Amino acid sequence: MSSQTKPAPTATERKPHLELSGVGIEFPTPQGPFCAVQNFNLKIREGEFVSLIGHSGCGKSTVLNMVAGLHCATQGGVLLNGKEVTDPGPERAVVFQNHSLLPWLTVYQNVELAVRQVFGRRKSRREVREWIQHNLELVQMTHARDKRPDEISGGMKQRVGIARALAMEPQVLLMDEPFGALDALTRAHLQDSLMEIQADLGNTVIMITHDVDEAVLLSDRIVMMTNGPAASIGEVLDVNLERPRSRLELADQPEYNQYRSAVLRFLYEKQQKVEPLKGKPAKQAAVEETDDAHRVA
Repeated sequence: MSSQTKPAPTATERKPHLELSGVGIEFPTPQGPFCAVQNFNLKIREGEFVSLIGHSGCGKSTVLNMVAGLHCATQGGVLLNGKEVTDPGPERAVVFQNHSLLPWLTVYQNVELAVRQVFGRRKSRREVREWIQHNLELVQMTHARDKRPDEISGGMKQRVGIARALAMEPQVLLMDEPFGALDALTRAHLQDSLMEIQADLGNTVIMITHDVDEAVLLSDRIVMMTNGPAASIGEVLDVNLERPRSRLELADQPEYNQYRSAVLRFLYEKQQKVEPLKGKPAKQAAVEETDDAHRVA
């Protein structure tokens, strides 16, 4: 990544290539159709980093799954480069919170499996080896290429999951709370690595997170979702912080804290999720729910 400071790219500087237009989805239940998401409208530009944030159960993963082609919208549609998304495809790679590595394969073999499935015979054996090596280098995992998942740490497993996704050469990288289960220090290292990789490769990234600081640090835009059912976009925050970004430098910037406060206000004032707990007064339940929410952020 270049060390030269550059302003955060604006929406008009990027070519639009992913659009969610009037997207909604219903699931059948014994009580009738359940509307999880409705009237979700978002245009994402090429190379943009967008975070989805909201309370648990608001439909963030449902939106991500529709972009991935794992769910089909029952209203509206998802378009990638003008073509409707109806099923999964290698141009949209997913990184889950659970790394989903095959335990009987080595680090190298886990990445190799994805490469061979996507490219088939379009790459020679030598090209496959070089391509796998390149993607392991991106996530700093070449030293563990011959180890199996149970021989490496949680953070290292997630690095391999990212390498496997990048090796598919996706146009869009979809990340569902990829660092949520990791300790704070490992999470910070992976956030820094992700910023470097995205700056080098220029992938479009959509990431689900419950971490407000993570969203502000990584994103060009933060999409804040309303509570479900029938969840939609509540607010969209443009994060106009210069790149490359340093967490230590940003911590002292008033703009960073203003962005952080804007997200917190939305989550804990405009969209406070209060569900009375069984056997407890509604007021007490509201206090406990708010405390839990702050711990998540």
